[in-house]
Amino acid sequence: MNILTGNPAKIDRAEAARYAGYRGDGYDVKLFDECEKIILPALSLKACYAVFPVARGDGLDLGFTRTHSRDLEKNLSGCSRVALFVATAGAGVDRLIAGYSAVSPVRALIIGAMGSAAIESWCDEVNAVITRTYGATKPRFSCGYGDFPLETQRDIFRAMLPEKTLGVTLSEGLVMSPVKSVTAIVGIKDEPD
Repeated sequence: MNILTGNPAKIDRAEAARYAGYRGDGYDVKLFDECEKIILPALSLKACYAVFPVARGDGLDLGFTRTHSRDLEKNLSGCSRVALFVATAGAGVDRLIAGYSAVSPVRALIIGAMGSAAIESWCDEVNAVITRTYGATKPRFSCGYGDFPLETQRDIFRAMLPEKTLGVTLSEGLVMSPVKSVTAIVGIKDEPD
C-alpha cells in the first residue's frame, strides 16, 4: 500500500466556479478569494493506492473483486494490472460546509465547490504519480460510471482499509465520509501507445 499527501497552494477557480454553477467568469472574485483563504488551511489531501492483477474469463477478476461491467472491461482493454486508489480532501472541508451552511449558504456552496475542485485536482495528481511509477495508464474509472456498480465500493473498502489509512468511511448507503472523497481504478497499460 502506498500513501500520498498533498498541500495545494491554490484552487482551480474555473473548476470551482463551474461546480458552483457559475458560467464563464461571472462570479464574485472577492467572495471566491475569501472562500479560498478559508478552505486552503482546512484541506488535508491524502490518498492510498495499491496495484492488483487483472484476469479475464467470466467477467473481470481485479484481485480485490469480480465484476461483469462491460464499460470497465472496455476501459481496461490492454491492461493486465490496475492501480486502485482512494483519495480524500479531508474532514475539514465537511466541517466548513456544515458551519457555513447555517450562517452563509453562499459561502458553504462555494467552499463545497472548491472542495470538489480540490479533490478532482488531487485525483489527477495521484493518477500522475501512478503513471510515472508504472508507465502509461488509462483514464481513471470509478464505481457508478456506466454499468460499473456502486456496490463495488464495499469491496474497495475491504481491500484498501481507508478507514485506518485515510480516515475515510463508507455508509450503508454507500456514501463516503468525508464527502470530498473518491475511489478509482486506473488501468496500467501493458504496452505504451
